[in-house]
Amino acid sequence: MTQLFKPDDHETVTEMPWSSARAEAAIRAIVEDAERAFSLHTLWPMHPRDADPTDPPEPRFTNLYLGAAGIIWALQRLGSADDWTAVAASLPDRYRARPDMPDLGVIPSLMFGEAGVLVAVHALRPSATVEERLLEDVRANATHESNELCWGAPGTMLAAQVMHERTGAAGWAEAWNDSANRLWAAWDGDFWTSVFSGHSSRVLGPAHGFAGNVFVLARGHLLDDARRAELERRAIDVLDRHAIRADGLAQWPPSLEEAERPDKFRTQWCHGAPGIVISLARLAPGDDRLTELLVAGGELTWAAGPLKKGAGLCHGTAGNGYAFLKLFERTGDERWLDRARAFAMHALEQVERAHAVDGHGWYSLFTGDVGTALYVRGCLDAAAEFPALDVL
Repeated sequence: MTQLFKPDDHETVTEMPWSSARAEAAIRAIVEDAERAFSLHTLWPMHPRDADPTDPPEPRFTNLYLGAAGIIWALQRLGSADDWTAVAASLPDRYRARPDMPDLGVIPSLMFGEAGVLVAVHALRPSATVEERLLEDVRANATHESNELCWGAPGTMLAAQVMHERTGAAGWAEAWNDSANRLWAAWDGDFWTSVFSGHSSRVLGPAHGFAGNVFVLARGHLLDDARRAELERRAIDVLDRHAIRADGLAQWPPSLEEAERPDKFRTQWCHGAPGIVISLARLAPGDDRLTELLVAGGELTWAAGPLKKGAGLCHGTAGNGYAFLKLFERTGDERWLDRARAFAMHALEQVERAHAVDGHGWYSLFTGDVGTALYVRGCLDAAAEFPALDVL
């Protein structure tokens, strides 16, 4: 029988009982630590596990995924007492002067480029200049060959959705529809083909493939009714066809090319069952077949346990825990909220252990402590909004 997850990647969930007081105190501690670690000149230090040997010295990332834009956005959501408006307003020019990935220059990507910086900054200090630059990025990214959320048009489509919600301006809907038409036309067979750095693949997860694209198309109100019905039908068929199932559990491989390679399977937001559940839990809410598939994915996530990699959103315990919050929202079954809160307590223990070893926090939205704090806040409020995707 195919092994659906790798036990060595996971830990046994903590026996620490849920405590709202402990959760509130931990959120405050994470926020205060991030406030202390900030430098006007260097922003936040890069955690060694986020750094790449090819990164420039003294990296001062500004992007949404790893950099200052994501951290500031999270701190505002978490109730930081500091005023981050002026710092946020400086980020677009900082990014242009020193792109986070110098070999690529200024790129329009949502997660790693200018679009994510601009949409996060706009939430704190709206301006016509920010809106103009962001609309240019959305239009420029419409033809990106990656066909995925982090680098390609689906990510900048999400930014356009958010800006249409904020402003109501028709230009955002027009730009979104242009990208959506291209993305729809590229949906050939079950999956989109993503091309990056000359390598093509057909990925299932939200960060780089199918689930993220379906999520973006379905999010909000810009997709017409006929396409929405077709999207739901096709997406559910694809999920059902490619689910790997055993004993009430369901897993999905990272890519079609790796479907016969259990050694490549991962159980985290960016690849595997948790990300599938998180991305598609609001799709077709009355469809029992989809609910059954998502519940099986949630059971797989619970059976696997918290991730050893850490507490963060992209490939950590907090990110996986959002699958339980999503299932609580979809089904109303309290066991999913209980499981989410158990993962929250475990994630906080992981944050504390990492601080003790490293001597400092982990400063980023998708891999670090502020993303974990947002998850814990979601467990306190029984709210399932995944950061920077459901809410930005």
